[in-house]
Amino acid sequence: MNRILALKDLGFSLEQILEVLQDDVSPEQLRGMFKLRQVEAAGRLAEEQRRLERLEVRLRWIEQENSMPTFEIVLKTVPSMLVAARRISIPTNDQVPAYLNPAFQEVFEHADRHGAKKHAPHLALWYTSASTLADEDAEAMLPIDRSIPSSNRVNVYTLPQAEVAAVVHHGEFQEFTQGHTALLQWIEQHRYEITGPFREIYLEHNPNDLADSTTEIQYPVQKRQG
Repeated sequence: MNRILALKDLGFSLEQILEVLQDDVSPEQLRGMFKLRQVEAAGRLAEEQRRLERLEVRLRWIEQENSMPTFEIVLKTVPSMLVAARRISIPTNDQVPAYLNPAFQEVFEHADRHGAKKHAPHLALWYTSASTLADEDAEAMLPIDRSIPSSNRVNVYTLPQAEVAAVVHHGEFQEFTQGHTALLQWIEQHRYEITGPFREIYLEHNPNDLADSTTEIQYPVQKRQG
């Protein structure tokens, strides 16, 4: 009975306890079972610690602003994806549509010419910061369902998997930069660091009424050491 209670206290299920009691489990097998429980417990502890940190940041925000945050930011892993991409340089921020839209058109035409289909919403990868307003470095991307050849203007490659801090913006396009500000604050407060270019995923895009558009902003991040 004491052994059953001890194993139950360590997190073993009744089925696992029955296996230990009935079978002739070797010390090596028992050691492996305990190691597995140790790894699982450490993972749950780390996740609870991250949840505690998120709660602390949310409480500080409410105490400082006396309100809930406007943007709901999530941390998630986005899978790798095969993309067709056109990298461009944009002289000034007010010229973004004039440069980015033709780049997307090139990418769509290249994919269509080689029989590839759109696999997910198109996106832009930005190599310069959101605060940069001149000489912006961006890449218009289309996730595709199959490998196709690159050209001298459109590059086909795999965008790697990444852990990202993300927020979805819907509504007035003038407020779009607030999403970036909220994300950057969240990253700093949660002790993360940015590991690469940020992404803008155009979930819904109404060129005739940008206020009716929905965009997800993603920053690739990793936990800051120390």
